[in-house]
Amino acid sequence: MTIYYEDIEVGETESFGSYDVTEAEVLEFAEQYDPQPFHTDPEAAAESQFGGLIASGWHTCSMTMRMLVDNHFDDSASMGAKAIEELRFPQPVRPGDTLRVETEVLEKSVDNEARGTVKGRTETRNQDDTLVLSMVSHVMYARR
Repeated sequence: MTIYYEDIEVGETESFGSYDVTEAEVLEFAEQYDPQPFHTDPEAAAESQFGGLIASGWHTCSMTMRMLVDNHFDDSASMGAKAIEELRFPQPVRPGDTLRVETEVLEKSVDNEARGTVKGRTETRNQDDTLVLSMVSHVMYARR
């Protein structure tokens, strides 16, 4: 069933996904996109303020997006996001963490006959229920 703009309700919440974070993936992503020592060098990371290797915030965004696509956007008439607000990384993601996503619909607005925008809060949490990412997004959906 394809989810259209009209199918989404303000106040609606979802919790889904499971993403296992590996050291190999943390290193590979960081080497290519964010090569800071606390992301790429376990020894240097151990001496950093983080006390060990952590995933890049951009990697955390990417893992979150993967869970959103696999569990929602693949079955929706999403037309992409036009804004991200309040992007935060309150705690680092570490190899061995298992992530999940929670979403809440905050607002809806009609853009035109063909499309509407849904404003929602997304939170990513680890296996200990620790918040590791929060953001507010404005996602466009096709209308019926």
